Amino acid sequence: MSGQWTKDGWRRIVEERRGQGGTWEDFQMPTYPDADALGRVETSLATMPPLVFAGEARTLKAQLAKVCAGEAFLLQGGDCAESFSELRADTIRDTFRVLLQMAVVLTFGAALPIVKVGRMAGQFAKPRSAPTEKINGVELISYRGDMINGPENTPDARIPDPDRMMRAYNQSAATLNLLRAFAAGGYADLHKVHKWTLEFASGSPQAEQYQGLADRIQETLAFMEACGLTGDRVPQIRKTDFFTSHEALLLPYEEALTRTDSTTGEVYCCSAHMLWIGERTRDPKGPHVQFMSGIGNPIGCKVGPSMTTDDLLTLCDAINPRNEPGKLTFIVRMGAEKVLEKLPALVRAAKAEGRNVVWACDPMHANTIKTENGYKTRSFDRILDEVKAFFAVHKAEGTHAGGVHFEMTGRNVTECIGGSQAITESGLSEAYDTYCDPRLNANQSLELAFLISEALKAERQALAG
Repeated sequence: MSGQWTKDGWRRIVEERRGQGGTWEDFQMPTYPDADALGRVETSLATMPPLVFAGEARTLKAQLAKVCAGEAFLLQGGDCAESFSELRADTIRDTFRVLLQMAVVLTFGAALPIVKVGRMAGQFAKPRSAPTEKINGVELISYRGDMINGPENTPDARIPDPDRMMRAYNQSAATLNLLRAFAAGGYADLHKVHKWTLEFASGSPQAEQYQGLADRIQETLAFMEACGLTGDRVPQIRKTDFFTSHEALLLPYEEALTRTDSTTGEVYCCSAHMLWIGERTRDPKGPHVQFMSGIGNPIGCKVGPSMTTDDLLTLCDAINPRNEPGKLTFIVRMGAEKVLEKLPALVRAAKAEGRNVVWACDPMHANTIKTENGYKTRSFDRILDEVKAFFAVHKAEGTHAGGVHFEMTGRNVTECIGGSQAITESGLSEAYDTYCDPRLNANQSLELAFLISEALKAERQALAG
């Protein structure tokens, strides 16, 4: 496949399906009513500067190779779906600093570098189970994310608009600009570890536990400085690497931002450092896998309970034919019971075949429920159960539980029930702000980080013992 690959080769698969009576919606992409307008936007995007650079994607792949070898741990998190209405510096900053807090906590537990990847600066499209939905008895085109159409419950808002791709590009560029400033401009300096606590989280058990950890870090930094190891000599103290990712769902957008690296001649999709394929679009013969098979970026692939060992190995062959460490991350989303039932065979197959893959746990998507009062929510306890099951499988198989993947936000939302805040179903309405799926708030995210940290510490001690 790789020898015949072209960046527009995925279109042939879509056209073949259309010739058989199918539609773009069969592949989780919209049918645009104005094809000429779509073409103009694609042409404009193809002339725009890349959002990320090939060298940055290679750096991430190298760091993920360490995760693959059990020498690092992946933390991937951010919004379920970004929205055009929430482009605010404080929103981006708050999510970034919660991820920094989580990374510090996980570093102490794992005694390993934490690879930080945000679901940010491009997560504007979402898959749907049907092309239309009924709202108050009116059938509307399904909302597929702000990159495609609007969330308002009106027929006009739901018409796919290609100009939204350009708006998504511009917002992604602004978000990336801010993230780069935070990561390298001093905000991520470990000397500021005490300042990363969000105001609304102050006084919570997680904040108190974090403050104790921050005190230990400050003592360690003071000792290092007394030994001459300052931020000037150890730049990791002053800045951090932070990468972006999103589900590569809308292939016209991804193709338009695909470039050939002038230094290596390799092809990279420059919309994000890492792209992933969803559970609904991972058909090895489908357009999304075809597109991903030819780009140099690190690639993620969601793994649901229907994944077979044959599927898994076929995807390895398609996406990572050279078996490069760090190239392919399998992001497991099954639910706690299914993880224990289904994951061992997949892990064993990859191990037996010598496949270099990163295993990460997405405990969010298989744990969504709808309450009696109509809210989609997730249980903190169920999320934790799936993470524990994921770690248990890898411990039993002698493999590395490589990472976690959360839908979370730095805002003080009430969208997931449970946790030490004890958010109840009746309390969801207090700050239920998501356009898409429910997210963990800062307190819940930090609480999970501490619990995962204990699991990583136990794994480290077991290996040492």
